[in-house]
This record gives sequence, structure tokens and C-alpha cells, in this order.
Amino acid sequence: MNAISMNLVTLFYLVASVCFIQALKGLSSPSTARLGNAFGMAGMAIAVVTTIALMLKLQESLQQGGGLGFGLVLLGVIVGGAIGAFAAKKVEMTKMPELVAAMHSLIGLAAVCIAIAAVSEPWAFNITTRGAPLPFGNRLELFIGTFVGAVTFSGSVIAFGKLSGKYKFRLFQGAPVRFAGQHILNLLVALAIVALGLIFCFAHGLEPAWGAFIVMAALAFVLGVLIIIPIGGADMPVVVSMLNSYSGWAAAGIGFSLNNAMLIIAGSLVGSSGAILSYIMCKAMNRSFFNVLLGGFGGEAVVDAGGAKEQRPVKSGSAEDAAFILQNAESVIIVPGYGLAVARAQHTVKELVDKLTAHGVTVRYAIHPVAGRMPGHMNVLLAEAEVPYDQVAEMEDINGEFGQTDVVLILGANDVVNPAAKDPKSAIAGMPILEAYRAKSIIVNKRSMASGYAGLDNDLFYQPNTMMVFGDAKKVIEAMVKAVE
Repeated sequence: MNAISMNLVTLFYLVASVCFIQALKGLSSPSTARLGNAFGMAGMAIAVVTTIALMLKLQESLQQGGGLGFGLVLLGVIVGGAIGAFAAKKVEMTKMPELVAAMHSLIGLAAVCIAIAAVSEPWAFNITTRGAPLPFGNRLELFIGTFVGAVTFSGSVIAFGKLSGKYKFRLFQGAPVRFAGQHILNLLVALAIVALGLIFCFAHGLEPAWGAFIVMAALAFVLGVLIIIPIGGADMPVVVSMLNSYSGWAAAGIGFSLNNAMLIIAGSLVGSSGAILSYIMCKAMNRSFFNVLLGGFGGEAVVDAGGAKEQRPVKSGSAEDAAFILQNAESVIIVPGYGLAVARAQHTVKELVDKLTAHGVTVRYAIHPVAGRMPGHMNVLLAEAEVPYDQVAEMEDINGEFGQTDVVLILGANDVVNPAAKDPKSAIAGMPILEAYRAKSIIVNKRSMASGYAGLDNDLFYQPNTMMVFGDAKKVIEAMVKAVE
């Protein structure tokens, strides 16, 4: 390939990288999220077209026709694009975390497939000349990329099953899967992977150590399963974020082997952003990242949830009662949660808020960092309903206002408002929460008194100033809208 062509490729990859960086910047705020998505799509389009052009140029330099190969690439783009468009159109917001897990699994599998192809024919990827052995540095990069990619694939598949909750297979159920000697087994498998990887890296001769490479990849797939199955459902959103980071580092590792700047930059962006997001989520849940990996939180939740619970009386009321209280308040804070997302009631809530605002009631929304199933879940729902951004406040900005608020309306949230976080003996001790319990009156809409994602009972529901309104969030809020004069 001549220098001019390579310069053009580098330029287009640089433009695509800038688009990806702008996409991340845009997605940091709901007001710029649309622009961020546009940058991301533009960057990916530039990267795909440039890569196809690069592939054709490489085939010319290798004096190969490559018609079948190019046809397969084109077929992959069409089929993959169609599947992605269909999934984006059909997926519900409540299913977004499991869709993200599924996408991560494909990234990990793609990294493994590319690594196998690169080990098999490194000259086709411009790594070496035909007949020359793979350099040690490239072997090491391919080993790391394969290892991380395989762990990402199998771990993401397990996370998808746990989040979905549709499958009866034991490994896909939300409860942690533990057995004697589990951590020792994980350590032995990891050590075996490292040993086999070193054998692959230090092997001499033109032919790579295929036996060590294949067994190493297979054990990495097994390790991905082993490190995710002991993690309970409460920590699964953090796991998805962690696997997001893994998928990025896997892509970056393969990018170094292929000398592909686009893969290196995009993978690094995904890897670093996923790591930052995991840190934010762990901080919001007062969890140690390493404790999450060891599955501690999920296990505690199961124990607490499985014990006998004291039957305590609760005060319940109708949607009309709740509407009367809201209409006669001066200030209201709405706490949206997973129940709101399941019922797809965000538009109805917006209608209720508009009516309350017309009556002179000041209404704001309080968002917990991990409300729903992933960070930003509630923000996206409210943005979909065209809720003004100035009405939406993050936890640290609004917690000080609950004590002066007349009414807090909690819609399907549980763990993020649970005062048990203030109890040092609780499984969620120290977890930052929305301090709704400090409000003058509290209205909680839930389908039942079932515990939340962490499996813990919520003392907030039994406070004397709390009224429970049972039922589907959308139907209950529709009744409130009709009751507001």
C-alpha cells in the first residue's frame, strides 16, 4: 500500500475517533444526548467504510481477488445492521441492560475470532511477511486479547441470562451459584490460562503453539462463566458495566496486534468509560468492586430475603386519595424507579405533573445513580416523555430538600429509598439513598409488598406518614390524573 493511501486511512480513522470522543461527551448530558448519538453513528460509518476500503487495498497488494471475502463482509454488515435496527426498534427500556450484555458478548467473541485468524495467517493482517514467525510482542497481545475477549463473551452470556429471568437453566437464574472450593478452582483455571498463554508466547518456529492457544481460549470461556455465576442479581448491573469495560480492552488489545489505530482508540474509550461507570455504580451502592466480583452482596440478599419476615401493618389508600394529597401540597418530589419503567408510565407521569403544576404545585424529580437497572435509566425515560431538564435533579443535589418537601411520590423504587442503608448491620449499610423518609408525607406506588432487587424489606413503607397505593404504575397514575380537578 502506498504512503498516500495509508495517510488517508489514518486521517479517516482519526476523524472517526474524534466523533467517538464527541459522542461520549454528548452522552454525558440528556440535553446533548441526541447530538452525541449522531456523532457516534457518523464515527462508526466512517470507520466501517474506511476498513472496507483498507481491506480491498490489502487484497490488491497481496494480489488476491477476494471477491468471496468481500461478499461475506458485505453480508455481515447488512445482516448485522438489520438485526441491530430491529433490536433497537423492538427493545423495551426495561430490557436495555440485558441487550447491552448481549452486545458485549458479541464484541468479546469478535475479538477471539479475529485473534484466531491473526494467529493462523498473520501476513494477511500485515503483521508479518508470508513465512515469517509471529513476533513475541504480537503473540502476547493476541494472548491477552483472546483471554479478555473469551471471558467477556461467556460472562456476558451468563449476565444476559440472569438479567432476563426467562430461562430455567440454573446458571441463568438470579440467585448466586456457589459450591465448595469455588475460589480455588477459579484461581487454578486462571493460573492454567496464564501458563498456556506463556507457552504460546514463547513458542519458537513458524507454526504457533496451537494446542496451548486453543486450550487457553477454552479455559478462558470457562473462567468467564465461573466468575459471574456466584454474583447475585443485585450486583448484576455493576457486572454488565464491568463486562463493558472488558470488551473495550479486548478490542484495544487486538488493535495493537493488527496495528489498527481505530480499534486501539475505540477500545480504549469503551474500556476506560466502562471502568469509570463501574466505579460510579459501586460508589452509589457503597460496594467494593472486588466484593462485587466475589459475589458478596447477592449472597447476603438471598439470606435476608429467605428468612421469615415480621408481619407489620401498612396504611394503604386509593389513587384518588393520593391525588387529593398531591393536589393540596405546595411541593412534591417524584422518585421514579423500575416499576415506572415496567409500566411505561413516564408519559402519564408527565401529564400528572402538568396538572399539578397548573394548580401551583412545585414538582421535581429525584434520580438515584442506580435507579432502575443501569445508570441513566430513569433519565432516558423522562427525556422520552419530554420532561424539562430543570425539573430533574440528581441525588446529591436534592437530598437536602426532602425535609422541607410536603409530599414524596415514589413510583416503583425500593432499594434506592430504603432507610436500612443507615443501619450498620444491614446488607446495604452505607449505600447512598434518596432520603425520602424525611418528607412530611410519603406516597408509595408498588404492585405488592414484595422486596426490591436487593431482597430486603423497606422500613419506609411502614412509617406512619407513608401511604401505599397498590397497582400497576400506569393505571394508578392515570386514575390520579382523572382525580386531579
